[in-house]
Amino acid sequence: MRAPKVLIPVALGTNRDGDLADAFEAAGAEAIRMPLEALRHGESKLADFQILAIPGGFSYGDALGAGRLFGLDLVGWFGDQLREAHESEMPILGVCNGFQAIVSAGLLPGEADNPGVLTGNARGTFECRWVTLRPEPGNDSIWLSELTEPIRCPVAHAEGRFVAANLGAVEQRNGVAFRYLDGVSGELANGTYPANPNGSAGDVAGITDSTGRILGLMPHPENHIWSRQDILRGRRTGGQALPMFNAAVAAVRS
Repeated sequence: MRAPKVLIPVALGTNRDGDLADAFEAAGAEAIRMPLEALRHGESKLADFQILAIPGGFSYGDALGAGRLFGLDLVGWFGDQLREAHESEMPILGVCNGFQAIVSAGLLPGEADNPGVLTGNARGTFECRWVTLRPEPGNDSIWLSELTEPIRCPVAHAEGRFVAANLGAVEQRNGVAFRYLDGVSGELANGTYPANPNGSAGDVAGITDSTGRILGLMPHPENHIWSRQDILRGRRTGGQALPMFNAAVAAVRS
């Protein structure tokens, strides 16, 4: 069977696209990185792919609302294609700036009457550190279907605090995908820094839309798919995020 194709659009300044491609290729997909400008000129169309994955890493210099600019480009240039992808049930992933982009594009939280935004970290500083995430047991997203334990991965952002007009509505439909944990106690961070690095209410690190096919999160799961990538290697095992990518690739194969 031919490997599913993953589109990874690249904006000026994006630098985690290679990591994201590696994660999907480790899961058995064919990952294709393509500049937004090339997509704009029609070198490929979103319909040519089975998964859309929007990477993070300083797009547009990570300044002046970088993820929001990315999102405006997506809507302005590819709005029709995004709607078609959504209607065709294409899995979509947004990481860090990519999460900001799909929130800005209106794909998350996904309800017209409940917009969201990623705003400045509560401490007002750029955060670059490893965190622990709990996959929410009530969320039946394809992306979470093979995660059986908390995962560990890094964050690197200055605007990672998720705010929704009605977070309760997201929680009520089991739309929270990941929450920050205290990596030592294994309990929810309860807003405590640095376990919750940005101060997101409810320790929310990632959310899905109502279908579970669209996932956005601020931490970088693509940077912990192998145990050798963990800064605690040799002192702690487990917590790799590769099962998340395996699940999405398996879903589009079936």
